[in-house]
Amino acid sequence: MSQATDPAALRDIHARLLHDPALQFDFSQVIPVKLLRLPDWLIALSRFLADGLNAALPVLRIVFWIGLGAAVLLVVWLILREFLGVRFAARRKAKAARAAPADWGADPRRARALLENADRLAAQGRFDLAVRLILHRGVEDIEDRRPRLVRPALTARDIASLDAVPPAARAAFTRIAAVVEYSAFAGQPIGQAAFAQCREAYEAFAVPQAWA
Repeated sequence: MSQATDPAALRDIHARLLHDPALQFDFSQVIPVKLLRLPDWLIALSRFLADGLNAALPVLRIVFWIGLGAAVLLVVWLILREFLGVRFAARRKAKAARAAPADWGADPRRARALLENADRLAAQGRFDLAVRLILHRGVEDIEDRRPRLVRPALTARDIASLDAVPPAARAAFTRIAAVVEYSAFAGQPIGQAAFAQCREAYEAFAVPQAWA
């Protein structure tokens, strides 16, 4: 007979199990579990914070709704500002595109002073600078007579195609811009003939009849 089926061996094994302190067979008594106790100061602090939060809840609710309302008003204001800004910009653009008054011509004294300076540069053989001086003076004339029409991003060719500039003045300015662009992109120096062409074009550009 093996030990597994020997009654005496089974009784011995059973007795050892009953006396094993790691095992519990009697559930008539429940051994209470010892819980971790927090320090008194931590408990007092937690209660203080909880009481403070409960007391501040009504104020926090008011602050939340005020902040939410302010955020909504800010979004509405930004949308309205963009919408009104686009409308006003369109109106200003339409107003700027109206026909120019008949007395748009450049100041004759300024025009003569410009041509005298350009002639001095040309006499020194500095035709490139003389022509650029004429071009810049033409742009300034347009800016003086039509504020906010010329934007920094516009090239001389763009300015020459602006419909708000009268046709005669636009044609004269186009001749000046063409000489400057050809010199800049083709890399060719400007000579006496090109300078004379620009000077003649500016004279036609500056007269009041060109802006009528």
